[in-house]
Amino acid sequence: MNWIVCTMLALVIIFLATSAMFYRRKRWVDADRSLNMTLATCRSLLALVGHFQQHRGMSSALLSGDRSFGGRLDGKAREIDGLIPSLREAAREESSRVHPCLTLNELSLFQYNWGQLREKLPGFSVEQSIAQHSFLIDQLLRWLAALGEARLELLLGERCSRGQMRNYASRLPLLTECLGQARALGTSVAARRGCSAVARVRLMFLVARAEALLKQANEAGARGAGAEKAAIAVQQMARVIRTRMLQSSGISIAAGEYFDMATNAIDGVFAWIGECGDELILAGSWKIDVGAPTQLQRA
Repeated sequence: MNWIVCTMLALVIIFLATSAMFYRRKRWVDADRSLNMTLATCRSLLALVGHFQQHRGMSSALLSGDRSFGGRLDGKAREIDGLIPSLREAAREESSRVHPCLTLNELSLFQYNWGQLREKLPGFSVEQSIAQHSFLIDQLLRWLAALGEARLELLLGERCSRGQMRNYASRLPLLTECLGQARALGTSVAARRGCSAVARVRLMFLVARAEALLKQANEAGARGAGAEKAAIAVQQMARVIRTRMLQSSGISIAAGEYFDMATNAIDGVFAWIGECGDELILAGSWKIDVGAPTQLQRA
C-alpha cells in the first residue's frame, strides 16, 4: 500500500508542477501579446499625432494665403484617414477592460470630429484651425499617456526605468506638440510676414515650454545619438523663433522654409521617441526561466 500512496503523491506533485509551469508560460504569452498590442497601438497614436501636427501646420499656411500647401494638405488628410482604422482592434480590446484607456465610442467620436474639421476647414480662421486640430491631438496624447501609465508601466515593471517609459508615452510626445503648435503658428506668421502681439506671447511660451520638456526628458533616461540630434534641432528652432519670428513686420523667412525647419526638429524628437520604443521592446524581451526562477534569459 505504501508504494501506491507514494506513487499517487508523486503523480500529484508532477501534475501540480506541470500545471504551474503551463500557467507561468500562459502568463508570459498573454503578457507578450498585451505588450506587443500596446506598443503597436502607441506607434499608431504617435504616427497620428505627427500627421495631425503636420496637417495643422499646412492648414495654417494655407489659411494665411500660401496656396503652395494645398496639394500637400490633401495628401496628409488621406494618410490620417488610412491610419485611424488601425486603432479599432485596440479600442475593442480596451473596451472589455474595467478601466479602458480607449473605447470604440471615443474612437468613433474622434473620427466624426475629424470629418467635421475637414469639412469646415476652408471657412476657419487660422486661430480656429489651430484650436480644432489641437483639440484632436490632445485626445490622441491622452490616449497615449493612459496606455503608457496603465499598460506599459504595469507590463514592464522594473525591467525598464519609469523615466524612459514616460519619455516614450508622455514627455516627448508633449514636446512634439509644443513644437507642432509653434510650427503651425510660426508658419502663419511667416506667411503673413508679421507677428501680432498675441502670436508673439504664444510663441515665446511654446519655446519656453519646449525647452523645459527637453530638459526633463534629458534627465529622465540615457541619451543616445537620436536624443543629441533632436536636442540640437530643437535648440535651433528656438533660436530661429527668438531671433527671426517675433517682429511685428518685415519677417523675411518664407513659410515653407520655416515649416521645413520646424518639421526637422519635430522629426528629430519622433526619432528619439522611436529609440525609446526600441528600448522598451528590448526590455520586454527578457523573461524568467522556468527551470530557474531567479535566472534571467532572453526570449
